Amino acid sequence: MGKFYITTPIYYPSDNLHIGHAYTTVAADALARYHRLIGDETYFLTGTDAHRQKIQRKAEAQGKKPQEYVDQIVAGIKELWRRLAISNDDFIRTTEPRHERGVQEIFRRLYEQGDIYKSEYEGWYCTPCESFWLDRQLVEGKCPDCGRPVERVREESYFFRLSKYADRLLAHIEANPEFIQPVSRKNEMINNFLRPGLEDLCVSRTTFDWGIKVPFDPKHVVYVWLDALSNYITALGYPEETELFRRFWPADVHLVGKEIVRFHTIIWPILLMALGLPLPKRVFGHGWLILEGGKMSKSKGNVVDPLVLIDRYGLDAVRYYLLRELPFGADGYYTEEALILRINTDLATDLGNLLHRTVSMIEKFAGGVIPAPGPYGPLEQEIQQTAAESIAAMAGHMDRLELSDALAAVFRLVGRTNKYIDEAAPWRLAKEPGDRERLGTVLYTMAEVLRIVAIALTPFLVETPGKIWHQLGLDGDPARAWQERHWGGLPPGTRVRKGEPIFPRIEIKPTAEKEGPPVEAAPPSPKAAEPAPAAEIGIEEFARIDLRVAKVLAAERIEGAKKLLRLTVSLGGQERQIVAGIAEHYDPATLVGREIVVVANLRPAKLRGILSEGMLLAASNDAGELALVVPERPIGEGSKVR
Repeated sequence: MGKFYITTPIYYPSDNLHIGHAYTTVAADALARYHRLIGDETYFLTGTDAHRQKIQRKAEAQGKKPQEYVDQIVAGIKELWRRLAISNDDFIRTTEPRHERGVQEIFRRLYEQGDIYKSEYEGWYCTPCESFWLDRQLVEGKCPDCGRPVERVREESYFFRLSKYADRLLAHIEANPEFIQPVSRKNEMINNFLRPGLEDLCVSRTTFDWGIKVPFDPKHVVYVWLDALSNYITALGYPEETELFRRFWPADVHLVGKEIVRFHTIIWPILLMALGLPLPKRVFGHGWLILEGGKMSKSKGNVVDPLVLIDRYGLDAVRYYLLRELPFGADGYYTEEALILRINTDLATDLGNLLHRTVSMIEKFAGGVIPAPGPYGPLEQEIQQTAAESIAAMAGHMDRLELSDALAAVFRLVGRTNKYIDEAAPWRLAKEPGDRERLGTVLYTMAEVLRIVAIALTPFLVETPGKIWHQLGLDGDPARAWQERHWGGLPPGTRVRKGEPIFPRIEIKPTAEKEGPPVEAAPPSPKAAEPAPAAEIGIEEFARIDLRVAKVLAAERIEGAKKLLRLTVSLGGQERQIVAGIAEHYDPATLVGREIVVVANLRPAKLRGILSEGMLLAASNDAGELALVVPERPIGEGSKVR
């Protein structure tokens, strides 16, 4: 049994949290649940950071004390985590005495060893971002991060000798390639910050008093990054050598949004170096959850309330969407339509239908009792192999923090089993007395897959695994059954308990704007005029399109659709199905193994009743000829096209 310590960033309680914050915390929760599932001693920390000038100004504007203001926000955050079934072991607040004592001792130690010194700061300060900027870093005189106005600040401050440790940190990053993930974030930190040179860091302020006092100079308050970042060790009891600290430090994963990677991979590890403490094993900077109007932000007001989504669609549907739809590490695009599509396709049609069919057929054909399997044929052997491969792939993806791919691996087993039912046709076997043993094998196989799937889903979904377990007639908790994930753990003779569908389909009623006759494209005139150029777009609009290199794994014609091919492609461990209108130009056999370019974040749609999860790129000319857009040389599936 190993140990696993995972943290989220401590959230800033300036307002209620949105679905983007829920994304971070649900992802951390899934990783914590997975490590508990496999038997690791696990500690999961989240919390809030409160000591900033912006909080003091907001509280004053409402006629409240800062502590009173943040208390009401923190209560809402804790309620949100409860509704999302977040399984954190601790919730740290920077206003707690345990944290204050730890921060003051850290500051004192660093000062006494000469790593903190007093000087004077003059420069530009962005209050919303809590960041200082040089003249050369401003963009049109404004904050380069948020684009808002900055203030000219001059004050006495204490500074931390960040520059002293720059070479040592660079050596650590180069010697530990997994320290900053994904790789794009590591390259950004090295090239944009470390190699150009670090400046010493301002670690105290005197222009406001809402914060932890410097122990030997109380007119100063400890500035946010030394204060906030220290929570990861003060929550374990540091600076005391507590049993909790000895057991869990260093952290296995700091999970943060990409906008604060710099603080967690430069300032935080250098602080730890100065304190003589080991560095965290991994800092993973995930992407943003983006809406039509850009990055979701409380200050912009373009936020989605996760509590509304939970009330509307259910806890597990929201958790599944966040973990499955969004490629971990890259930016993801949120739409409610995509959430509903995931519910209807993956959860209702695939998983829910598999459970309903299995339990219904066991009731109808076996008196509600799971039969003992007879000899396994080639189909069942393939299902067993798929089950073993899917669970192994899920575990591998979780170890690499590839949450979406981990869920995709589990649902490959679900999809293959639905196809297996159609191939094995238990309804036909039930009509022939001589096929009773074969029927028992098929029904057992269906139920056993669901038992394994329930175990595999416990890190991701909270209610669904138990519902599957219950309908299979099993007692206990699937989250404690990892050692029983191998084939054959379902006891024959167990009586199933048929229940309501676990994920009813959601019917979408068209709005007035969406109603109306279908629009068909008119055929081009033989002598059509030169088409007008498309309207110009900005780089931000183009950046929303996620173009990826995909490898074609399989291709086949779609019966009754002479122009369409069904392609199965790999985007680097994640398989997708794409329906493409290229059947008149390409023989399916010639496509298998080729690398193509696809739009990876296109909203899924159904064509001829078949789900298409992307779009390939091709060029065509006036003669009707068509050519696929492909890399000039093999570059690897999943590669980003820029």
